[in-house]
Amino acid sequence: MSWMKKSILSIMMLVLLAGLLVACGDDDDADGDWTGTITIWDGPRWPDEEENKYHWLQEKAKEFEEMHEGVKVKIVEVPWAELPDKLGISIAGNSWPDIAPVDISGGAISVKHIDQGVIEEVDFLSNDELKDFYENALEAYTYNGKLYGIPNSITVHSMLLNLDLFEERGVEPPQDGKWTWDEFLQIAKDLTFDRDGDGEIDVYGFSTYILESYYEAWPFFYMHGGQPLSDDLSEFTFNSPEAVKAIQQLADLKLVHGVAPMMHGSSEVGENFQAWANEEQRTVAMQPWATWAIQSAQTAYPTNFMVAEYPVGDRGEPITIGGVGGWLMFKQESKAKKKVVAEFMKYISSTDEQYRMAQEYGVFPARLSAANMEPHAENPQMARAQELSEQVVMVPSHPEWKKIDEIIQGKLQVVFNGEKTAQEAMDEAAEEIAKILE
Repeated sequence: MSWMKKSILSIMMLVLLAGLLVACGDDDDADGDWTGTITIWDGPRWPDEEENKYHWLQEKAKEFEEMHEGVKVKIVEVPWAELPDKLGISIAGNSWPDIAPVDISGGAISVKHIDQGVIEEVDFLSNDELKDFYENALEAYTYNGKLYGIPNSITVHSMLLNLDLFEERGVEPPQDGKWTWDEFLQIAKDLTFDRDGDGEIDVYGFSTYILESYYEAWPFFYMHGGQPLSDDLSEFTFNSPEAVKAIQQLADLKLVHGVAPMMHGSSEVGENFQAWANEEQRTVAMQPWATWAIQSAQTAYPTNFMVAEYPVGDRGEPITIGGVGGWLMFKQESKAKKKVVAEFMKYISSTDEQYRMAQEYGVFPARLSAANMEPHAENPQMARAQELSEQVVMVPSHPEWKKIDEIIQGKLQVVFNGEKTAQEAMDEAAEEIAKILE
């Protein structure tokens, strides 16, 4: 019997020792005594004097390393256009980075990756820290009530109005950039004219384009209360009366009212922008664009313009489509490493860094504290566009959104070509998309 007691005692000692080792491991995790390499991917941002577009992150990495002995930050430079595919390949090969800049609703990363456990939950921000972010920015990174990223910046779409053309026609722009659909339509008519008297229209009031993954036109489709998918993402809803009315109205600017050129609703991005911004053309008075166009109209294509909201429809309030950029943390090997990675994510997402990025990179902060510092105080057009941040809604974060978007955009082009009505095209889209949503 004595050998049995010794065996039992030995087993108990082993169990106790294992428990102590686990406890010690948990303590290490809690203390964050981790050393090693953090790998972060990033795309090119604003250049320094030597045209280095990665200098900002390199500077932050060096500062962080100096504050954390034994921690190294490895920066992998990835062109923005290649980032989605490279992330997809890295995930398939279980070789993802620790951190990457991703708009979680943009297609590179989707909720299916969260379900697969590839993305770490952001459970390391305090309630006070969370309150410092725009609510719609947090929503862009929220899934099933949990946060999966730190929002870093917001981009918006806004209406850009060529004031020289307004002056040429003696048309008053909308006061404070606010207007209804009916007011917008009347102004578009007033800005459509034959400049040289040859009987042909030379200048049109409005135009935009339709292209997969681009959403300049889409805030119009939301203006009466429509949206592409139901709130629970289970049903296609762009064939609702509210959405169909808005889609047809925007197409009819060309098809019925003649205040938009033939390229209206095509996929010609460059042709549309040149018609508005190029001094040798200036054949369209009003267009919707993302934030980059504001900077372009201030530099490469100097234009006398103002920023306006999208027209208000039956919804009763202005709305725009936007994007939220931010940092995602990928699956970590230990709690200790996650803690250090989290510290670095917070370090590059601080109020001061978001303020700096807004000023230098031409975006808008996701933090209220950074926005309140007025990074664009000396740039009226950017400051006005920043005010639209609170109006931003995101495209649906469905795991198959890329396929859904491709179908919708294709059907929209058919409407703008006048081949089918908005109702007919969206009903066709509903049938095709229903198979994806099953």
